[in-house]
Amino acid sequence: MTIDLIVEIFEVNGLLYVALAALTAGIVRGFSGFGTAMIFLPVAGKYFDPVTAIIVLTIMDLCGPVLIVPKALRDAYKPDLLRLIGGMIITLPIALYFLMNMETELFRYIVSILALILVFVLATGWRFERQLHSGALIGLGGIAGVSGGIAGVPGPPVILFYMASTHPVKVIRANNLLFLFGFDIFALLFLSIASALNIYAVVLGLILAIPMGLGNVVGAVLFNPEKEKLYRKVAFCIITLSALTGLPFLSNSIGS
Repeated sequence: MTIDLIVEIFEVNGLLYVALAALTAGIVRGFSGFGTAMIFLPVAGKYFDPVTAIIVLTIMDLCGPVLIVPKALRDAYKPDLLRLIGGMIITLPIALYFLMNMETELFRYIVSILALILVFVLATGWRFERQLHSGALIGLGGIAGVSGGIAGVPGPPVILFYMASTHPVKVIRANNLLFLFGFDIFALLFLSIASALNIYAVVLGLILAIPMGLGNVVGAVLFNPEKEKLYRKVAFCIITLSALTGLPFLSNSIGS
């Protein structure tokens, strides 16, 4: 790592906005267990190409929640978690291939639209009232691998199941957090195998892990199971705002 690289990173256009997005995403993830990619990527997509944005997200996302992973492991329902991660591993490499060949504008549209769809469906009050069998959970993880690999947003399919399920709040939060943590590990692994990692994105991710980690700690302190409805409303509002500002035709209109 050279001084020139550090200087180049701190001169990145929009770095302050990206850092604020990382802090906000960390806070929301800390008290809700989800939302990192859906808040961070619409902002990061304005300033970075798709692969760089995903690398930065996965690096900082791995560092950010480390302090709260042990508690999440105690609270999680592990059979569901293992099946979801297993399905994700199957489809993720294929989806990452498409990501590496995707135009930036298309990437921004996909990320923002997926986030808006998630908020709309959950805001309607839809509830998943039955248990998924093992094969269906693996399939759900596979769908998450596709959405995560193509757009860096693995959360929506799993969140639609868990946030709308009848599981206890602490289990929902823990399984969402750990699934996303597992996605980050395997995304970095597969990107490394594909020789897509670069030192610039890795260092930038490590720098942004500082506000992300601070946000996770703040969000975890704020977490209170009795305020579940309030947390959902706050998370939905923040995700919606980030997704709308990430849509190219809206951000271009605002900037013109």
